[in-house]
Amino acid sequence: MASRMRALAQSDIRRMTLECDRMGGVNLGQGVCDLPTLPLLIEGAAEAIAAHKSTYSRYDGIAELRHHIARRLREKNEVPYAEEGEIVITSGSTGAFAMAMMAFLDPGDDVILPEPFYGYHWNTILAAGGIPKPVPLLEPDFGLDIAALERAIGPRTRMIVVCTPANPCGKVWTADELDAITALIRKHDLWAITDEIYEDILYDGRRHVSLASRPGARERTITVSGFSKTFSITGWRLGFAAAPPRVAHAIGILNDLFYVCAPTPLQHAVAYALARVEPSYFEDLRRDYARKRDLLIAVADELGWSPRKPSGAYYLMVEPKVPGTNAREKADYVLRQSGVAGVPGSAFFADGGGEHLLRFSFAKTEADLNAAAKRLREAFLVTKETE
Repeated sequence: MASRMRALAQSDIRRMTLECDRMGGVNLGQGVCDLPTLPLLIEGAAEAIAAHKSTYSRYDGIAELRHHIARRLREKNEVPYAEEGEIVITSGSTGAFAMAMMAFLDPGDDVILPEPFYGYHWNTILAAGGIPKPVPLLEPDFGLDIAALERAIGPRTRMIVVCTPANPCGKVWTADELDAITALIRKHDLWAITDEIYEDILYDGRRHVSLASRPGARERTITVSGFSKTFSITGWRLGFAAAPPRVAHAIGILNDLFYVCAPTPLQHAVAYALARVEPSYFEDLRRDYARKRDLLIAVADELGWSPRKPSGAYYLMVEPKVPGTNAREKADYVLRQSGVAGVPGSAFFADGGGEHLLRFSFAKTEADLNAAAKRLREAFLVTKETE
């Protein structure tokens, strides 16, 4: 096998999913987002397939979808990207991130990665030949330590990753924090890449701010987002990268090489939905997820598991009071005792971090989430009360 494989391993997210499936449990580990598909998407997909829109699209995606993305970025995110030459439709936001890493990194280049991080970001950097450099955010609120981040910058640093709202901790980066990142990338001649896939899932009046909207940031930023989380279509694999023309062109060349194009009829379906979806859909989305978040927080509070209240995304990090010397043992114990799968916190940290944490996803149906809550209470609340 190639040497790059030595640094890669199956994620704990996948491992816990397999273990949960094996024992017929409730999977709050992987953010599969198994919610009903928006009828507009079904209509758009059926129409595209019936019209035989099933051949290759252009490598950067169909014009209609790029148009709606550019409009949305301009009106919602306050970032003007040209639909021709600055937007590339990719096979999921992970595809956009991977193509950007392939475009920018030579073997041995560094990428600054705030921690806790999304494990696929870490492994994608490694697969592209780069070296991820973790910089811890400050618990319990996961605040940014800008001085620590600057100290991590070295002679081979090429990029900084900004994930907002963040997987796994639900951090929503503030305008001030993004301005500090902008100052750093300008000072040190770096690029930033954002992962904004959860941008429509926010709580408590928080507002999503795109890094590229900050003064001086756009010309050094690759904006990555998509539709998997907003429309609960994680299996459709549709995302995009938006960047200055030279960078978008490089990402497009690699996207063509690795994927040829994103699934054509599904591109048409998302364009169809974006043209027709009502603003109330996004309001309902946030309200529904806020209710599910608060339900899971209430369970964690009852158990004394010290939940880290997220401001965005659909994950909750908790500090479980269960047996185990590390996060993996604790996750396995919770699964065995309750039949509820979470992800070890160590999956989102380097060098032994996160061993006190588990991550749960609440992107579930009401029935599944209520079943998980019932199982957790039955397994651990009784134990807690008898101690």
